[in-house]
Amino acid sequence: MSETLLDVKGMSCPLPVLRANRALRGMAPGERLRVLATDRAAVADFQAFCRETGHALLAFSEEGGVFSFVIRRRAEDPAGTEA
Repeated sequence: MSETLLDVKGMSCPLPVLRANRALRGMAPGERLRVLATDRAAVADFQAFCRETGHALLAFSEEGGVFSFVIRRRAEDPAGTEA
């Protein structure tokens, strides 16, 4: 399955999460989004975002000051509505 890349390096909280949320809304359930960020707050922000929205935070890592997050878009709600 392919991955969509979202580069939000240089952006500060809350922009990385807001941009990721916008990108995920345009994706099909189960698709993956890789987010690259440099804001240290993004680690806690993406953990909370995924916990609250039902998207799966599959992995995150840091290399050279760049954080990489892999998020799988959640399945549709049973009623077919979106968060």
